[in-house]
Amino acid sequence: MSQEVESVASIRARAEQRLDKHQRMMEVLTAALGRPRTVYATLSMAVGWIAFNVAAPKLFGWRCMDPPPFFWLQGMVALSALLMTTLVLITANRQTRNAEERSHLDLQVNLLAEHKVAKLIALVEELRRDLPMVRDRIDREANAMQEAVDPYAMLEALERVSESEPPAGREPPVTIVGKT
Repeated sequence: MSQEVESVASIRARAEQRLDKHQRMMEVLTAALGRPRTVYATLSMAVGWIAFNVAAPKLFGWRCMDPPPFFWLQGMVALSALLMTTLVLITANRQTRNAEERSHLDLQVNLLAEHKVAKLIALVEELRRDLPMVRDRIDREANAMQEAVDPYAMLEALERVSESEPPAGREPPVTIVGKT
């Protein structure tokens, strides 16, 4: 069990090591912006900006830097939104690539495990046939389970099912593969 945990940790560490300094900086910024305090800071700055530009001329006789409708504030908000959106997209793209790599690894491990299970079933069935004290019988389910899944056939079946999905709101019929 600890070997599996170490393997997963090393895979994650390897993915983190592949980050260049720019990507790492984007990740740090995205993490910092994705916190509740960012909302509070943004709202405080906007309210402070508006309050200053409305109250300063009246209280201190200063000239207003950004009179209503606050074009400078709108420009800063638009630029900030553009930058934040870009940061989130950069981070999401990297996370998507990592998820695809993990998904591919999961598929490979699952196919290998499926082949191993099919081989074990075949060996147990062979042992059952060879033991004189066990009644020999035909077990269709065990025979079917001895065959490893063909990933290409599975993909074609999934594509056929997705093409013939029922309309929204209706549940598709449930089919249990391998049950007789």
